[in-house]
Amino acid sequence: MLQVLPRLDVGGVERGALEVARAVAAAGGRALVASEGGRLAARLALQGAEHVPGPFASKNPLTIWRNAGRLAQLIVAEGVDVVHARSRAPAWSALLAARRTARPFVTTWHGVYSESGPFKRLYNSVMAKGRPTIAISEFIRDLIVARHGLDPALIEVIPRGADLGAFAEELVSAERAIAVARDWGIVEDPRPVVLLPARLSRWKGQSAFVEAAALLKARRGAADFLFVLVGGGADSDAGEALLAQARARDALDVVRLGGLCEDMPAAYKLASVVVSASTEPEAFGRTPVEAQAMGRPVIATDHGGARETVAHGRTGWLVPPGDAAALADAADAALSLDASARAHMAAAGRARVAQLFTVAEMQRRTLAVYERVAGRSFGAGG
Repeated sequence: MLQVLPRLDVGGVERGALEVARAVAAAGGRALVASEGGRLAARLALQGAEHVPGPFASKNPLTIWRNAGRLAQLIVAEGVDVVHARSRAPAWSALLAARRTARPFVTTWHGVYSESGPFKRLYNSVMAKGRPTIAISEFIRDLIVARHGLDPALIEVIPRGADLGAFAEELVSAERAIAVARDWGIVEDPRPVVLLPARLSRWKGQSAFVEAAALLKARRGAADFLFVLVGGGADSDAGEALLAQARARDALDVVRLGGLCEDMPAAYKLASVVVSASTEPEAFGRTPVEAQAMGRPVIATDHGGARETVAHGRTGWLVPPGDAAALADAADAALSLDASARAHMAAAGRARVAQLFTVAEMQRRTLAVYERVAGRSFGAGG
């Protein structure tokens, strides 16, 4: 099985590729991943998969054409059964290679791609040429149908999920949680944490999060809570802008920038409530799912994949995007839960994730797609 993506840095596309590669290898198949490489490339070998380096992130038409030739040669030389593309530029190369070699072509539509004109629509359309096209949420399935008129019968909805072998509170030691708390400078701080994990980007909603902290401070005082932002770019202009906003709103004492975190299960364990505040729709959004797997109530913006992953009133709250007042109200409600209500919400969240949104189920269903389009199982010489 050959997966093709731009690079192997941190992100949902990359994580999905690694998770499926691991499942292919575990099932007895051979997992090839073509990309420009990156910080996650070394993990492939540890999972029994193989990395094929090349300029697959390039959007240059000539490079895309040359990549098609590289992939076609690889497909023939290595006996690839299925070609699976996960991003647009390399998908054009993979589609051409699959057609030249008469191999099944599968895509996974991971994002809410902008379509600012006919050229961009054409560029995006390659992701709807997979047979099937895998959509990572019902929201994305509906978007594909609306934009490209693809027959829903040609779309397979396979949600992303949480790895229950990692995101479970009982699996996170006190030492790991203390290490993260030390990184955040809160080892001696008894205040409950409201956590927003996301890279520092305007559309991830950090500005509304900081404003909600200021509003909540005016209501509850500074001794009752701490809003922590975790994600890349804490030393960037974006981080400085958020600190300046907190300073202007007299909220520096309730807002903390935690920077990058390599141990997200431990980060969730430290949190009393977890927030996904994206102002634009998430195609799926793993944060609410991982937080619920950890037994944490979640607050998410009411659009995109969050409408499928958060059960409003049972496992968390959905609030209008960009509405700091509504976010502050939800955080207030979460922090006000008594022990019994918190336990019931935690149990409901864990049960819902275990039933609907696990990495294991995503892997199982993706491998079933491979077997169906290849016309044979992994045990039949795969």
